[in-house]
Amino acid sequence: QVQLVESGGGLVQAGGSLRLSCAASLRTFSGYPIAWFRQAPGKEREFEAAISWSGSNTIYADSVKGRFTISRDNAKNTVYLQMNSLKPEDTAVYYCAAVRLGRGIPQESGDYDYWGQGTQVTVSS
Repeated sequence: QVQLVESGGGLVQAGGSLRLSCAASLRTFSGYPIAWFRQAPGKEREFEAAISWSGSNTIYADSVKGRFTISRDNAKNTVYLQMNSLKPEDTAVYYCAAVRLGRGIPQESGDYDYWGQGTQVTVSS
């Protein structure tokens, strides 16, 4: 069974930065594209960023482009989300998700096979 564990969330002031980590219990971690989604209270889960299995391809939602950076270290079985210039509207629970190789890099939550438990990010104004 695949396990994903997010960490790094917390409370930060607007304009600040956080780095989220997603650690995976996968012997073949390098074979899985990974995405970050977020879900604010009362809202649907939204795609934020994704990275290919090799790290060579990345995709970002327009709302975070230029502020967030996704990266991965396959030797450490970890994907990161560096979040800069945070805004109050970035407040949400952030989830990482993995999809089996061969299905591209989806942006729909329903296309992902494995999910972490989430980490709370709160940005104060």
